Amino acid sequence: MPSRAYMLFRKAILTEQQVVCIYDGRPRELCPHIIGHSKSGEEVVLAWQFAGESSGKLPQWRCLRLANVSDVSLRKGRWHEGGPHRTEQRCVSAIDLDINIDVRKRR
Repeated sequence: MPSRAYMLFRKAILTEQQVVCIYDGRPRELCPHIIGHSKSGEEVVLAWQFAGESSGKLPQWRCLRLANVSDVSLRKGRWHEGGPHRTEQRCVSAIDLDINIDVRKRR
């Protein structure tokens, strides 16, 4: 059964809502794009972090292990697409939902 965080991030993708959460002790503001599982079977999400705290420059792509996420909430707001990919994403090995394939192409 998927975790509560997984279900909320999945809903955020389907409804194109922003996610506010704590990840590794830092507040994050994100737009999730791809959710599923890593090669090791962990729940993961590839998200564009546009605000909040970070160890690096923002905005940037983030691969979040959902086991390390807490205090998740969704909010309406501008959807952030993120910057260009220089390489194929390696965050999510088993993709459950991809906004560009599963949500936008169906419209």
